[in-house]
Amino acid sequence: MSSSLKIAEQTLRIEAESILNLIPRLGEKFEHAVKLVFECKGKVILTGIGKSGQIARKLASTFASTGTPALYLHPAESSHGDLGVIAKTDLVIALSYGGEANELNAIINFISRNGVPLIAVTGKVTSTLAKAASAVLDVSVSREACPLNLAPTSSSTATLAMGDALAMAVLEQRGFKSENYAELHPGGSLGAKLMRVKDIMKTGAALPFVKKESSMKEILTAMTHQSVRGAACVLDENGKLAGVITDGDIRRFLEKNQDPFTKAAHDLMSHSPRTIDSNELAEKALFLMEQFRIQMLIVLDQTSNTPMKPVGMLIYQDLLSSKVR
Repeated sequence: MSSSLKIAEQTLRIEAESILNLIPRLGEKFEHAVKLVFECKGKVILTGIGKSGQIARKLASTFASTGTPALYLHPAESSHGDLGVIAKTDLVIALSYGGEANELNAIINFISRNGVPLIAVTGKVTSTLAKAASAVLDVSVSREACPLNLAPTSSSTATLAMGDALAMAVLEQRGFKSENYAELHPGGSLGAKLMRVKDIMKTGAALPFVKKESSMKEILTAMTHQSVRGAACVLDENGKLAGVITDGDIRRFLEKNQDPFTKAAHDLMSHSPRTIDSNELAEKALFLMEQFRIQMLIVLDQTSNTPMKPVGMLIYQDLLSSKVR
């Protein structure tokens, strides 16, 4: 094995061990930290300088995307007016492996005067930062993965892992669901996979809905000039779903009938159209369309008083445009 591969393997082993060594430290202190975050009525403000600051930025994003309002506060900027972002209903999580970063002093003093709780994530549980905190999370490591034992490597990995553990424990405490995640990630591929049919379907008066008694001319007009083309949803006298007419239905009907324009919608509609509930995952809708090789699904709302009344239409191309795949 080359020297570079040996160093890489050693680095990964040391960093992996630094994370595993955190597990025995999870206990009442960790649960207290979870309680502080969960019961916070305002924002969770993360802070740190240097490598700790970079990790704090990432954790602020993790908290925010999993249901906990959070932001990053740069310690140096805090002394120049940014302390104003901290309210008495907030919670501060400060990251500092040594726990003696001078840049954090202004924040520690400010929140101490204003009764704002502090969670310290540090490798020195007797440090100034730890002594000022309401809860302390110990992320100490036996050594850095750096061959010189200088560059923050296993210590920064342990800090990030502990922060993620805290965020995930709070997520579970909140009962945060996949649909909540999707709502906070509308532009991402993960969020797209968690979108609901109701988020993508077409709705409104411009949809091609016709009655069972509608003439061929009315059907063609609806299918040509409405926002959804190539299909029309057939409704009965109560506005409930009776069937569907597609371009293919019309072509086949024209081939078999000498006088098709004397007929009405109920003469050529398909009586068992494919449907989907508005609350289903869009990914399931995509699967159904590809399985049955169809371009459109009629959307129903099974929770309403009239579950067979269409509330929209879902188009295959719209699913692809929404990056559901």
